[in-house]
Amino acid sequence: VGVEKYSSSTRHSSVMLSRSCRTLSRSRTLPVWWRTFASTTPSLSSSEVPSAPAPPSSSQKRHSSEDDVEMDTRAIGMNTRLPGGVPDFIEKWSPSAYYNVGYALTAASTACVPILMHDVLHPILPVGVWGFTALYWKVGLEDLNQTSHTLRRNFPFLIHMRYLFESIRPEIQQYLIESDSDATPFSRSMRSTIYQRSKAQPDTRALGTMRDVYDEGYEWGAHSMFPANHHEVKTRVKVGTKINGCKQPYSASIFNISAMSYGALSGPAVTALNQGAQRGGFYHNTGEGGISKFHESGGDLVWNVGTGYFACGSTVDGKRVFNPEMFKENSAKECVKMIEIKLSQGAKPAHGGILPANKITEEISEARGLGPGPWLEDCASPPYHAAFSSPMGLCTFIDNLRTLSDGKPIGFKMCVGNPVELAALIHAMIETDVFPDFITVDGSEGGTGAAPPEFQDSMGMPMAEGLRLVDSMLKGADVRDRVKLIAAGKVYNGFSLVRTIANGADICNAARAFMFSLGCIQALKCNSNTCPTGITTQNKALSAGLDSSIKSVRVSNFHAATVLSASEIVAAMGYTNPRHVSGKDLWKRENGIHVSTYEDMHHRYIPSLKGGELLAEGMPMVPEKMKEWWTSGYELMKRMN
Repeated sequence: VGVEKYSSSTRHSSVMLSRSCRTLSRSRTLPVWWRTFASTTPSLSSSEVPSAPAPPSSSQKRHSSEDDVEMDTRAIGMNTRLPGGVPDFIEKWSPSAYYNVGYALTAASTACVPILMHDVLHPILPVGVWGFTALYWKVGLEDLNQTSHTLRRNFPFLIHMRYLFESIRPEIQQYLIESDSDATPFSRSMRSTIYQRSKAQPDTRALGTMRDVYDEGYEWGAHSMFPANHHEVKTRVKVGTKINGCKQPYSASIFNISAMSYGALSGPAVTALNQGAQRGGFYHNTGEGGISKFHESGGDLVWNVGTGYFACGSTVDGKRVFNPEMFKENSAKECVKMIEIKLSQGAKPAHGGILPANKITEEISEARGLGPGPWLEDCASPPYHAAFSSPMGLCTFIDNLRTLSDGKPIGFKMCVGNPVELAALIHAMIETDVFPDFITVDGSEGGTGAAPPEFQDSMGMPMAEGLRLVDSMLKGADVRDRVKLIAAGKVYNGFSLVRTIANGADICNAARAFMFSLGCIQALKCNSNTCPTGITTQNKALSAGLDSSIKSVRVSNFHAATVLSASEIVAAMGYTNPRHVSGKDLWKRENGIHVSTYEDMHHRYIPSLKGGELLAEGMPMVPEKMKEWWTSGYELMKRMN
């Protein structure tokens, strides 16, 4: 409306629309906003009103050229740029424009000489112009002469604005755009809770919940009219039974530090975690990188034995093989309370890793048992174990480690993948009468220092489903009382801990939550060796800023506050034992109207089986899919034996 300089047909349409607006505005029935719009619509005088165009002849019946369309759309203010494209002013930039601006800057620099000589302006101005001009020519000419990047050749110098904004995008997203509830992967609200509790600051909030309780995915616990005393809630779990052959059972906290290796974490960070575990009375998982001197700072350890057999293996013909004598020596250490065989981890299930030879240091070599340098070969962690390759083989390996460790609790860690293979493993346990003392279920939402995006985003079963499946199968096979379940996957506060226990866990682990208690700011630079907080870097200049004596107190504070919160929730539900909390005590909103309990949500594929239902003839109470998994698992176990 109000077009004056465009084609006759466009001006004619404008006038007709203006007249229509005035006619309609006289109606009392129209809303005020329409009458106001019409009254402010400019019109053309009668002399400016064009006559109706004559009907086009057959020779004129053709589409406008692309240039005409572009001219018209630009003339009336339409944006022809597609979403995600570069702004128009950047599209006009070119090597010739770069040179023109460069010549202008050179002229300005030359003009600054007499200004500087006669003290007309402060000397810093000419110096600044000269410096910028030199930088402009240097960067731009390098862009034009290189051949690797098309954008740099087409948009010299100016393209570096894009690189600048791209480099600071995570910080802009986190500090200026991200809301308190955006989880990438941990929301500001999640991190704030951890920061406050680790510093022993008040963590209460005012004026009610910030969450939309009618939004899809909202969760809540069913409290009791007759709550229990939270001081009576049990917060420790005994791992290891005599029937399994365990001679040295361990009393574990319900909340502990998950597997993080020295190498992925700095020495001061590992020391702080271990000292915090000692202060708080909970265990610290070493990760598959072996037992470093930083792990031996007084806290209880769960020794993670990975596919590289670090601290319990040697390299033979370029492959890492298990060394029983080395394992026996390290497992006898007083700080080692349990041994965990790593089958897979949630962030990169069935994917190995390589530490390049040039990154191996004396401290890493000592922790991993690589021997003295020089180290000419890469340190590899393959996706598979050399000591076994079948469910029966795993059971034999568990029995061997139990003997070598003099009866310490032995278990394994995995991210659940194929349910048939899980069934085959349980069949093998029953067949050999060799059971692990614990199974750690790692969810696909778990974290890692570095992993391919496809494995992080699209492989492995999430913790809730994987944990429920393992718990249900063990119950159905009537062996649940012989195996404790440990779960890991974004456990960071009391409710997430209780929710995980309700899904079948006895104990919970957390890795990133304890990193936040050390001061992690979620800079997402864990794989770059440039972690600004000194946690996930081997750069001593950065890690030196982390004071383990102070951070260990924060680790202990966070653990204590989280366990207390979980105890209060369990007591509010009317229980004194967290294992009495089940899926029927937790609710989840499926949409704006319908809700269901956790127990009902999984009944089709992963129901909560009762003891021995998988062993009953015909399995009448078991869903068809679970029957298929269980039967196929037995056949797979026999084939792989």
